[in-house]
Amino acid sequence: MATAAHWLAGARPRTLPAAVAPVLAGSGVAAYDDAFVGWKAALALVVSLALQVAVNYANDYSDGIRGTDDERVGPLRLVGSGLATPGAVKRAAFLAFGVAGVAGLALAATTAWWLVAVGLLCVLAAWYYTGGSKPYGYLGLGEVMVFVFFGLVAVVGTTYVQTETWGDTGWPAVLAGCGVGALACAILVVNNLRDIPTDTVSGKITLAVRLGDRRTRAFFAVLVLLSAAALVGVAVLTTPWALLGLAFVALAVPACRIVLGGAVGPGLIPVLQQTGLAELLWALGCAVGLAVA
Repeated sequence: MATAAHWLAGARPRTLPAAVAPVLAGSGVAAYDDAFVGWKAALALVVSLALQVAVNYANDYSDGIRGTDDERVGPLRLVGSGLATPGAVKRAAFLAFGVAGVAGLALAATTAWWLVAVGLLCVLAAWYYTGGSKPYGYLGLGEVMVFVFFGLVAVVGTTYVQTETWGDTGWPAVLAGCGVGALACAILVVNNLRDIPTDTVSGKITLAVRLGDRRTRAFFAVLVLLSAAALVGVAVLTTPWALLGLAFVALAVPACRIVLGGAVGPGLIPVLQQTGLAELLWALGCAVGLAVA
Protein backbone atom coordinates (compact mmCIF):
# COMPACT_ATOMS: atom_id res chain seq x y z
CA MET A 1 0.00 0.00 0.00
CA ALA A 2 1.26 3.46 -0.90
CA THR A 3 2.07 5.69 2.05
CA ALA A 4 1.63 9.47 2.20
CA ALA A 5 5.32 9.77 1.33
CA HIS A 6 4.78 7.62 -1.76
CA TRP A 7 1.86 9.76 -2.90
CA LEU A 8 3.96 12.88 -2.38
CA ALA A 9 6.77 11.37 -4.43
CA GLY A 10 4.22 10.37 -7.08
CA ALA A 11 3.13 14.00 -7.34
CA ARG A 12 6.74 14.70 -8.38
CA PRO A 13 7.43 17.81 -6.27
CA ARG A 14 10.61 18.54 -8.23
CA THR A 15 8.42 19.53 -11.18
CA LEU A 16 6.40 22.08 -9.18
CA PRO A 17 8.75 25.03 -9.83
CA ALA A 18 7.52 24.74 -13.43
CA ALA A 19 4.03 25.55 -12.11
CA VAL A 20 5.11 28.44 -9.89
CA ALA A 21 7.35 30.11 -12.48
CA PRO A 22 4.68 31.18 -15.02
CA VAL A 23 2.54 32.73 -12.27
CA LEU A 24 5.52 34.69 -10.97
CA ALA A 25 6.43 35.90 -14.44
CA GLY A 26 2.87 36.81 -15.39
CA SER A 27 2.31 38.61 -12.10
CA GLY A 28 5.56 40.52 -12.61
CA VAL A 29 4.31 41.80 -15.96
CA ALA A 30 1.02 42.82 -14.31
CA ALA A 31 2.93 44.61 -11.53
CA TYR A 32 4.96 46.54 -14.12
CA ASP A 33 1.60 47.81 -15.43
CA ASP A 34 0.52 48.70 -11.85
CA ALA A 35 -2.23 46.09 -12.12
CA PHE A 36 -1.06 43.38 -9.71
CA VAL A 37 -4.01 41.74 -7.91
CA GLY A 38 -2.80 39.48 -5.12
CA TRP A 39 -5.83 37.25 -4.71
CA LYS A 40 -6.07 36.63 -8.45
CA ALA A 41 -2.38 35.75 -8.58
CA ALA A 42 -2.98 33.33 -5.70
CA LEU A 43 -5.86 31.67 -7.55
CA ALA A 44 -3.76 31.43 -10.71
CA LEU A 45 -1.07 29.73 -8.63
CA VAL A 46 -3.61 27.19 -7.32
CA VAL A 47 -4.70 26.45 -10.89
CA SER A 48 -1.13 26.03 -12.09
CA LEU A 49 0.02 23.84 -9.19
CA ALA A 50 -3.10 21.66 -9.32
CA LEU A 51 -2.72 21.16 -13.08
CA GLN A 52 0.93 20.19 -12.67
CA VAL A 53 0.09 17.61 -10.00
CA ALA A 54 -2.81 16.36 -12.13
CA VAL A 55 -0.50 15.94 -15.14
CA ASN A 56 1.98 14.01 -13.03
CA TYR A 57 -0.64 11.61 -11.65
CA ALA A 58 -2.30 11.28 -15.07
CA ASN A 59 1.04 10.36 -16.64
CA ASP A 60 1.69 7.90 -13.83
CA TYR A 61 -1.68 6.26 -14.50
CA SER A 62 -1.52 6.20 -18.31
CA ASP A 63 2.11 5.13 -18.60
CA GLY A 64 1.58 2.59 -15.83
CA ILE A 65 -1.31 0.77 -17.49
CA ARG A 66 0.61 0.70 -20.79
CA GLY A 67 3.65 -0.82 -19.10
CA THR A 68 5.89 2.08 -20.11
CA ASP A 69 7.16 2.45 -16.53
CA ASP A 70 7.95 -1.22 -15.91
CA GLU A 71 11.70 -0.65 -16.26
CA ARG A 72 11.77 3.00 -15.21
CA VAL A 73 15.07 4.64 -14.21
CA GLY A 74 13.72 7.92 -12.86
CA PRO A 75 11.64 8.96 -9.84
CA LEU A 76 8.99 6.69 -8.30
CA ARG A 77 5.86 5.91 -10.27
CA LEU A 78 2.93 4.62 -8.25
CA VAL A 79 1.29 2.36 -10.83
CA GLY A 80 4.50 1.08 -12.41
CA SER A 81 5.93 0.15 -9.00
CA GLY A 82 2.72 -1.57 -7.93
CA LEU A 83 2.39 0.62 -4.82
CA ALA A 84 -1.02 1.97 -5.86
CA THR A 85 -3.78 0.70 -8.11
CA PRO A 86 -4.39 2.41 -11.45
CA GLY A 87 -7.87 3.41 -10.27
CA ALA A 88 -6.53 5.15 -7.18
CA VAL A 89 -3.97 7.12 -9.17
CA LYS A 90 -6.58 8.06 -11.76
CA ARG A 91 -8.84 9.37 -8.99
CA ALA A 92 -5.96 11.40 -7.58
CA ALA A 93 -5.42 12.95 -11.01
CA PHE A 94 -9.07 13.91 -11.36
CA LEU A 95 -9.14 15.29 -7.82
CA ALA A 96 -6.27 17.60 -8.77
CA PHE A 97 -8.08 18.54 -11.98
CA GLY A 98 -11.12 19.37 -9.84
CA VAL A 99 -9.11 21.70 -7.60
CA ALA A 100 -7.74 23.47 -10.67
CA GLY A 101 -11.26 23.70 -12.10
CA VAL A 102 -12.76 25.32 -9.00
CA ALA A 103 -10.01 27.94 -8.81
CA GLY A 104 -10.25 28.49 -12.56
CA LEU A 105 -14.00 29.04 -12.38
CA ALA A 106 -13.48 31.68 -9.70
CA LEU A 107 -11.06 33.50 -11.97
CA ALA A 108 -13.39 33.22 -14.96
CA ALA A 109 -16.35 34.50 -12.96
CA THR A 110 -14.41 37.59 -11.92
CA THR A 111 -12.62 38.21 -15.22
CA ALA A 112 -14.14 36.71 -18.39
CA TRP A 113 -16.18 33.56 -18.97
CA TRP A 114 -14.27 32.63 -22.12
CA LEU A 115 -11.44 31.64 -19.77
CA VAL A 116 -13.50 28.51 -19.01
CA ALA A 117 -12.78 27.31 -22.55
CA VAL A 118 -9.06 27.95 -22.03
CA GLY A 119 -9.21 25.94 -18.82
CA LEU A 120 -10.92 23.03 -20.55
CA LEU A 121 -8.22 23.01 -23.24
CA CYS A 122 -5.58 22.89 -20.48
CA VAL A 123 -7.27 19.89 -18.86
CA LEU A 124 -7.63 18.07 -22.17
CA ALA A 125 -3.99 18.76 -23.02
CA ALA A 126 -2.91 17.47 -19.61
CA TRP A 127 -4.92 14.24 -19.88
CA TYR A 128 -4.16 13.36 -23.48
CA TYR A 129 -0.41 13.89 -23.10
CA THR A 130 -0.17 10.19 -22.24
CA GLY A 131 -3.88 9.31 -21.99
CA GLY A 132 -6.40 8.16 -24.56
CA SER A 133 -5.88 5.81 -27.47
CA LYS A 134 -3.43 8.11 -29.30
CA PRO A 135 -1.54 10.18 -26.71
CA TYR A 136 0.35 13.04 -28.32
CA GLY A 137 3.25 12.55 -25.89
CA TYR A 138 3.91 9.27 -27.73
CA LEU A 139 4.11 11.15 -31.03
CA GLY A 140 6.87 13.59 -30.10
CA LEU A 141 4.53 16.54 -29.44
CA GLY A 142 4.93 16.81 -25.69
CA GLU A 143 7.39 19.71 -25.83
CA VAL A 144 5.07 21.72 -28.07
CA MET A 145 2.19 21.43 -25.62
CA VAL A 146 4.40 22.18 -22.61
CA PHE A 147 5.65 25.33 -24.33
CA VAL A 148 2.12 26.42 -25.19
CA PHE A 149 0.30 25.58 -21.96
CA PHE A 150 2.98 25.85 -19.24
CA GLY A 151 4.62 28.76 -21.00
CA LEU A 152 2.49 31.02 -23.16
CA VAL A 153 -0.98 30.24 -21.81
CA ALA A 154 0.08 30.18 -18.16
CA VAL A 155 2.08 33.42 -18.25
CA VAL A 156 -0.20 35.43 -20.53
CA GLY A 157 -3.27 34.11 -18.71
CA THR A 158 -1.86 35.12 -15.32
CA THR A 159 -1.16 38.60 -16.62
CA TYR A 160 -4.56 38.93 -18.25
CA VAL A 161 -6.67 37.94 -15.24
CA GLN A 162 -5.00 40.78 -13.36
CA THR A 163 -4.81 43.51 -16.01
CA GLU A 164 -8.02 42.45 -17.84
CA THR A 165 -6.55 43.94 -21.00
CA TRP A 166 -3.97 43.03 -23.63
CA GLY A 167 -2.67 46.63 -23.83
CA ASP A 168 1.02 47.41 -23.37
CA THR A 169 1.59 44.24 -21.36
CA GLY A 170 0.76 41.91 -24.25
CA TRP A 171 4.16 41.46 -25.86
CA PRO A 172 6.17 41.45 -22.61
CA ALA A 173 3.84 38.72 -21.36
CA VAL A 174 4.28 36.74 -24.59
CA LEU A 175 8.07 36.97 -24.38
CA ALA A 176 7.99 36.03 -20.71
CA GLY A 177 5.83 33.07 -21.69
CA CYS A 178 8.42 32.06 -24.29
CA GLY A 179 11.23 32.21 -21.74
CA VAL A 180 9.38 30.23 -19.10
CA GLY A 181 8.05 27.83 -21.72
CA ALA A 182 11.53 27.15 -23.10
CA LEU A 183 12.81 26.11 -19.67
CA ALA A 184 9.68 24.06 -18.99
CA CYS A 185 10.40 22.24 -22.27
CA ALA A 186 13.99 21.75 -21.18
CA ILE A 187 12.77 19.86 -18.10
CA LEU A 188 10.75 17.52 -20.31
CA VAL A 189 13.63 17.17 -22.77
CA VAL A 190 16.09 15.98 -20.13
CA ASN A 191 13.45 13.67 -18.67
CA ASN A 192 12.89 12.10 -22.09
CA LEU A 193 16.63 12.04 -22.81
CA ARG A 194 17.10 9.86 -19.74
CA ASP A 195 14.27 7.58 -20.85
CA ILE A 196 15.31 7.10 -24.51
CA PRO A 197 16.32 3.43 -24.04
CA THR A 198 13.14 2.36 -22.19
CA ASP A 199 10.81 4.55 -24.28
CA THR A 200 12.23 3.08 -27.49
CA VAL A 201 11.55 -0.45 -26.27
CA SER A 202 8.02 0.37 -25.09
CA GLY A 203 7.07 2.23 -28.27
CA LYS A 204 6.82 5.67 -26.67
CA ILE A 205 8.13 7.84 -29.51
CA THR A 206 9.03 11.06 -27.72
CA LEU A 207 10.83 13.94 -29.41
CA ALA A 208 14.02 12.69 -27.76
CA VAL A 209 13.55 9.28 -29.37
CA ARG A 210 13.00 10.95 -32.73
CA LEU A 211 16.01 13.26 -32.42
CA GLY A 212 18.36 10.73 -30.90
CA ASP A 213 20.77 11.18 -28.01
CA ARG A 214 23.22 13.71 -29.49
CA ARG A 215 20.67 16.09 -30.99
CA THR A 216 18.47 15.94 -27.88
CA ARG A 217 21.40 17.13 -25.77
CA ALA A 218 22.00 20.00 -28.20
CA PHE A 219 18.30 20.84 -28.13
CA PHE A 220 18.44 21.18 -24.34
CA ALA A 221 21.21 23.76 -24.65
CA VAL A 222 19.31 25.63 -27.38
CA LEU A 223 16.26 25.90 -25.12
CA VAL A 224 18.40 27.42 -22.35
CA LEU A 225 19.77 29.97 -24.83
CA LEU A 226 16.25 30.78 -26.06
CA SER A 227 15.09 31.44 -22.50
CA ALA A 228 17.95 33.91 -22.04
CA ALA A 229 17.11 35.63 -25.33
CA ALA A 230 13.46 35.93 -24.31
CA LEU A 231 14.49 37.56 -21.03
CA VAL A 232 16.54 40.13 -22.92
CA GLY A 233 13.45 40.80 -25.06
CA VAL A 234 11.34 41.41 -21.96
CA ALA A 235 13.97 43.85 -20.67
CA VAL A 236 14.04 45.73 -23.98
CA LEU A 237 10.25 46.17 -23.94
CA THR A 238 10.00 47.04 -20.24
CA THR A 239 12.97 47.75 -17.99
CA PRO A 240 16.60 46.58 -17.69
CA TRP A 241 15.71 45.47 -14.15
CA ALA A 242 14.06 42.44 -15.71
CA LEU A 243 17.58 41.16 -16.38
CA LEU A 244 17.73 40.15 -12.72
CA GLY A 245 16.27 36.95 -14.12
CA LEU A 246 19.68 36.15 -15.59
CA ALA A 247 20.47 34.71 -12.17
CA PHE A 248 19.02 31.52 -13.65
CA VAL A 249 22.30 30.86 -15.48
CA ALA A 250 23.91 29.94 -12.14
CA LEU A 251 21.89 26.70 -12.31
CA ALA A 252 21.33 26.42 -16.05
CA VAL A 253 25.04 26.36 -16.93
CA PRO A 254 25.89 23.42 -14.63
CA ALA A 255 22.83 21.60 -15.98
CA CYS A 256 24.06 22.15 -19.54
CA ARG A 257 27.49 20.85 -18.61
CA ILE A 258 26.00 17.62 -17.28
CA VAL A 259 23.76 17.13 -20.31
CA LEU A 260 26.41 18.04 -22.88
CA GLY A 261 28.95 16.00 -20.94
CA GLY A 262 27.13 12.81 -21.86
CA ALA A 263 25.52 11.83 -18.53
CA VAL A 264 22.98 9.03 -18.83
CA GLY A 265 20.33 7.31 -16.71
CA PRO A 266 20.46 8.27 -13.02
CA GLY A 267 23.20 10.79 -13.83
CA LEU A 268 20.56 12.99 -15.48
CA ILE A 269 18.14 13.01 -12.56
CA PRO A 270 19.80 15.99 -10.77
CA VAL A 271 19.40 18.02 -13.97
CA LEU A 272 15.61 17.86 -13.57
CA GLN A 273 15.82 19.71 -10.26
CA GLN A 274 18.49 22.12 -11.50
CA THR A 275 16.45 23.05 -14.56
CA GLY A 276 13.24 23.44 -12.55
CA LEU A 277 14.98 25.74 -10.08
CA ALA A 278 16.61 27.63 -12.96
CA GLU A 279 13.14 28.27 -14.38
CA LEU A 280 12.00 29.48 -10.98
CA LEU A 281 14.99 31.84 -10.71
CA TRP A 282 14.31 33.14 -14.24
CA ALA A 283 10.74 34.00 -13.32
CA LEU A 284 11.50 35.32 -9.83
CA GLY A 285 14.30 37.59 -11.00
CA CYS A 286 12.22 38.88 -13.91
CA ALA A 287 9.19 39.45 -11.68
CA VAL A 288 11.15 41.30 -9.01
CA GLY A 289 12.82 43.46 -11.64
CA LEU A 290 9.49 44.34 -13.26
CA ALA A 291 7.86 45.05 -9.90
CA VAL A 292 10.52 47.47 -8.68
CA ALA A 293 10.82 49.36 -11.97
